Amino acid sequence: MTNGIFDERVADLYDKHASEMYVDAVLVPTVEFLAGLAGDGRALEFAIGTGRVALPLRAMGVDVSGIELSRPMVAQMLTKQGAERIPVTIGDMATTRVDGRFRLVYLVYNTIGNLLTQDEQVECFCNAAAHLEPGGTFVIEVVVPSLRRLPPRRVLRSV
Repeated sequence: MTNGIFDERVADLYDKHASEMYVDAVLVPTVEFLAGLAGDGRALEFAIGTGRVALPLRAMGVDVSGIELSRPMVAQMLTKQGAERIPVTIGDMATTRVDGRFRLVYLVYNTIGNLLTQDEQVECFCNAAAHLEPGGTFVIEVVVPSLRRLPPRRVLRSV
C-alpha cells in the first residue's frame, strides 16, 4: 500500500494546492450528492485526508467516519471546526476495517489512483463491499483525462 507520500510537508500544503476542489461550484454539488445517497444512514470516507468532503457532509447531518493512511493529513483535519465529531481509523483503504455497516462508502478526488496495482484496487472494492449495508452504495470520483492532452503516440489504456 502507498505509504510515506502524504507526510507533514505535504499535509501542511495539501488544502492550498487542492484549493480548486474547495470552491462551492465543486464542493456543494459533491456533498449534496453524497448526502442524498447516505440519506439517514452512515457514511464512510476512504482516504478522508484533511476532511474536505467529510466535514461539510457531517455539517449536513450525515454520520461520517473515515479511514486514512496518513497521520499528518488527519492532524490537519483535526485543526478544523467539527472534525472532533468524525471518527477516523488510521490504516489503508484497501484492507482496514472499521466497526459497523454504512449506507454509503465513498472515495473522492482520484484517490483510487493512490493504490498502484490492480490487486490493491480490487481489495479496495472488496473492503467497500464489506462495509456496506445491504443496498448501500460505493462511490468513486475520478477524472477521465482528455485524450487531446496525451503526448503524441501515447495510448490511454483502461484497466
